[in-house]
Amino acid sequence: MDTDQGKDETPVTFDDLGLEPSLLSAVKDAGYTSPTPIQAAAIPEALKGRDVLGIAQTGTGKTASFVLPVIHRLSKGRARARMPRSLILAPTRELAAQVAEQFEKYGKNHKLSMALLIGGVSFADQDMKLTRGVDVLIATPGRLLDHHERGKLLLTGLEVMVVDEADRMLDMGFIPDIERIFKLTPFTRQTLFFSATMPPEIQRLTDQFLSAPALVEVAKPATTATTITQQIIRVPRSDEKSKRAALRQLIEECGDELKNGIIFCNRKKNVDVIAKSLQKHGFNARPIHGDLPQSFRMETLQAFRDGELKLLVASDVAARGLDIPDVSHVFNFSVPVNADDYVHRIGRTGRAGRKGHAVMLVTPEDSKAYAAVLRVTGIEEIEERDMGDFFEKLEAEAPSRGGDRGKSRSRRGEKSAASSSSSSSERGERRRSSGGRGRRDRDDDGGQVVGFGDHVPAFLQVEAS
Repeated sequence: MDTDQGKDETPVTFDDLGLEPSLLSAVKDAGYTSPTPIQAAAIPEALKGRDVLGIAQTGTGKTASFVLPVIHRLSKGRARARMPRSLILAPTRELAAQVAEQFEKYGKNHKLSMALLIGGVSFADQDMKLTRGVDVLIATPGRLLDHHERGKLLLTGLEVMVVDEADRMLDMGFIPDIERIFKLTPFTRQTLFFSATMPPEIQRLTDQFLSAPALVEVAKPATTATTITQQIIRVPRSDEKSKRAALRQLIEECGDELKNGIIFCNRKKNVDVIAKSLQKHGFNARPIHGDLPQSFRMETLQAFRDGELKLLVASDVAARGLDIPDVSHVFNFSVPVNADDYVHRIGRTGRAGRKGHAVMLVTPEDSKAYAAVLRVTGIEEIEERDMGDFFEKLEAEAPSRGGDRGKSRSRRGEKSAASSSSSSSERGERRRSSGGRGRRDRDDDGGQVVGFGDHVPAFLQVEAS
């Protein structure tokens, strides 16, 4: 296994990488002249036909480091029915859709056909493209295997296979699917394999399915970009309402410096609650996580990219691979359970040499998780931002809030007693009117979600409590 660190001291341009002229023209039309380190190291090796094992943190430009060589290789030849010439596997629908966008951008001077196999899209439309034959197949593992099991897809004609975000595949339980897909492909294929980290299970996979790969490593796994300013906020109590209040205060203190921001949570339920809370307090925010409809997720991401949405409240489904190049701030509402996810979360900001800001709320219960983040990143301590006065003020207001809660509980008790005599049909009607759920999640800050167009999921249509 060879090692190529991509550390040539002389400036490298895309002209030096060996890409064919029409592809080079598309790259320049997109406004790029100099490759990133991962591109400069991986593209020449891929153009030689070698397997490539790329280890790079998010935001390093690795998507182009496999998209460009694939287009270059496919520029000659033509597709056959149900037998794609190349396959790119991605862990999430959003990442797969983003890769498809990159192919459209860089392949504009080539007549390459493409199919995107992801959930949330009809099988019939995808089958139609496969029947005509595609040069480039971009897919999530589950949907790809669904098509194969239905007899609509053969992988025996693959020339090149790409696995992107392999460690994320591991986190999501896709490794058995990846192994199965590898075994459906020809031994002669070229494999381009990318991962931010190399846990033992991923190492085993590369040892088994890659042949003498060129190892391209441009940054140590689990390191954070030096362009990101990192801070933590010590929240004195493990109280969700205090954390939400602190988050709003942080956002307000950012002022004009906050162009846009992503707020990460560990739980999907918290994503919804925080999005509703921010909406009620006048912030331009929307949620995104795996349980939301695909059309809603894609619309939300596009609005964020276009600058129409300022705050994206996300689960870790959005932490990796999404091409949102100019995010000014990342807020970790929760300390991630998996310390590696901290690197991927804050990697949404400070990309391509830009400055970024990352802030994380840390409660007394987060001590072990926070210590794990420090170990993984190799940072002795993250700078602490003082919000002591804010929390003292919040604590001083707590008795009055508690009184209000007591009154609310009393009123709820009266309502409960009154409703105990209601018929089961009336209770069923109330459940149906609240989106089909037997209970509603209460949120002191939650209100009616606004600004979602016609695509508000039923469980987000909640009145203020």
